[in-house]
Amino acid sequence: MTDRPPRTGLAAVSAALLAMSRHLEVHDVLKTIVVSARELLDAEYAALGVPDDHGGFAQFVVDGVSDEQWRAIGPLPRQHGVLAAMLHAARPERLADVRRDPRFEGWPAAHPDMSDFLGMPVRDGEETIGALFLANKRRPAPGGRGFTEEDERLLGMLAQHAAIALTNARLYERSRELTIAEERSRLAHELHDAVSQKLFSLRLTAQAAAALVDRDPARAKGELQQVAALAAEAADELRAAVVELRPAALDEDGLVATLRTQVQVLDRAHTARVTFDTCGVRALPAAQEEAMLRVAQEALHNALRHSGAAEVVVTLTRCGQGARLSVTDDGKGFEPRAVRRAGRHLGLVSMRDRASGVGGTLSVESVPGKGTTVEMEVPGDPDRGREREGGLR
Repeated sequence: MTDRPPRTGLAAVSAALLAMSRHLEVHDVLKTIVVSARELLDAEYAALGVPDDHGGFAQFVVDGVSDEQWRAIGPLPRQHGVLAAMLHAARPERLADVRRDPRFEGWPAAHPDMSDFLGMPVRDGEETIGALFLANKRRPAPGGRGFTEEDERLLGMLAQHAAIALTNARLYERSRELTIAEERSRLAHELHDAVSQKLFSLRLTAQAAAALVDRDPARAKGELQQVAALAAEAADELRAAVVELRPAALDEDGLVATLRTQVQVLDRAHTARVTFDTCGVRALPAAQEEAMLRVAQEALHNALRHSGAAEVVVTLTRCGQGARLSVTDDGKGFEPRAVRRAGRHLGLVSMRDRASGVGGTLSVESVPGKGTTVEMEVPGDPDRGREREGGLR
């Protein structure tokens, strides 16, 4: 991060709070809190630790320390000294020189030298969920040194909003975990059906071969060869279940890779041909990617379970700063005048809610006997796209 003159006043506070509210992933929220606090209070160093239940920190995010220096410092700190006081006593700590405090227990050799110190617990109700602290005020107030009462007040305000942002991020990740678990169950059901069909065919073919062994050995040999082929296909499906049945990790894989994987799984699991094509799609805000994935899953489920389609085509293309998703099948379709009934049956209401919830649109076109097309557009976010491609600056 490049140092620059600090912003002051209401605009600075507003910028810090808006920055925190723009992220949903826990790590992004933690990093944004630290960067915002360091800039807002004009400190040389800032850090935020999230405690674990074993006397250490589950997460510890810093700003003002280079990656090389951070690696040289070594393991994450333990909950001791001034850090422990903030976590356990849940009160702010403002010190002219942390090294002179009787609770100070030193730091590793590679640790930067720090003097004036301001620490603030981050609390959710009665629970302390983190410790936010700053060191080395770079431009003290005229006639003074170190952090001031006004700095403490500002950091306290930031910590209150940080608690809200961090709690929301945790709830979002928990919700996503539950959604992933549901998706794993759904994909498992799809694969189970495919393998069961193969095994049922294998059983019938084996019975036919047994009946032919005595009276027509040549035909029995052919049936047994078919048994071997069906067994190999069933084994392939089981391997697919092990390899492909994993969470839809949008953060790690992105929307394009996640959709491609799921389409490949469904193509193997159904008699209908399912294909995926994409062109020029940028990274989207996490909420938009998740909404687009869920709409694609619902539309695919409808096409494969209800439409009787022989082919389903999924496309994802760039649309301005956003993206357009299309799921088209050649199934039986439905009457436009019956769309209200069909909407309840096919989950169109929930799909529209998902689209509108992220500022997008959803359209459905269907003609009896000529299939259905579900199309969704989302606006994207240029700033968010640059962050995900280039990292937090």
